[in-house]
Amino acid sequence: MTEQPAPIGADSATRQVRREIHRIIFEADTPGGKAFDVALITLILASVLAVVLESVASIRAEYGAWLRIAEWMFTGFFTVEYVLRLFSVRQPLRYATSFFGIVDLLAILPTYLSGLIPGGQSLLVIRALRLLRIFRVFKLSAFVLEANTLVTALRSSGRKVGVFLGTILILVLILGAAMYLIEGEESGFTSIPRAMYWAIVTVTTVGYGDIIPQSIPGQLLAAIAMVMGYSIIAVPTGIVTAELVQEMRAVTTRTCPTCLTEGHQWSARFCRDCGAPLRDTRGEE
Repeated sequence: MTEQPAPIGADSATRQVRREIHRIIFEADTPGGKAFDVALITLILASVLAVVLESVASIRAEYGAWLRIAEWMFTGFFTVEYVLRLFSVRQPLRYATSFFGIVDLLAILPTYLSGLIPGGQSLLVIRALRLLRIFRVFKLSAFVLEANTLVTALRSSGRKVGVFLGTILILVLILGAAMYLIEGEESGFTSIPRAMYWAIVTVTTVGYGDIIPQSIPGQLLAAIAMVMGYSIIAVPTGIVTAELVQEMRAVTTRTCPTCLTEGHQWSARFCRDCGAPLRDTRGEE
């Protein structure tokens, strides 16, 4: 029996449906997209609240069954949403392995795994990470700008921060070794790793106080480490901030349907990362 050919226009209709779903789910610059995201954020808040309330023994004893039902309803909705997100993009695997794709998956897995791991549903609070979308939905420009450029800025400053962390590790090693030689086991510095722990706590200005130098040379070295800590603590912040300033530009929530890169300018016709054509959404608000 021969297979019947698909009706003419079926593929076009499917593509149109995928584009419409993509526009609603991934973009917030249109009425439909904004309404969807507002509803999504509301459900996320309600689901996180349900998980938090279930952890209270008195509330769980009286309303535990209802909270579990609500939890499964939320999970069902988020599961359908996750499947639609995969369906609406051209490269589902790329979305599934992206930051928000992983967060969206982790937002539903704990409920399904709760049968194998008792209490595993408590991990559903990871859904709170999905609230990062609130910045793009309500067009909080300063936050949108930072959210859209943060990953790029961190990637650009990765080497500089890496060099800085390497320098700090060397400094901690030297300080730890020096304090181990000065104070020794009598003051609690029983090994160089233990002294390095003290150096990390001191340089970062945390100061637990569980290990303290007793001798004057040790206290002098500790004072130097504290001053150095205040001097260098702002370095990584400055590095990332400089990269953020370079990334500052007018952004929207226009998302490439191929590689999921977000934040294209209104005038952009093609994705700045993969070169795929962008859908023109001007005039849809």
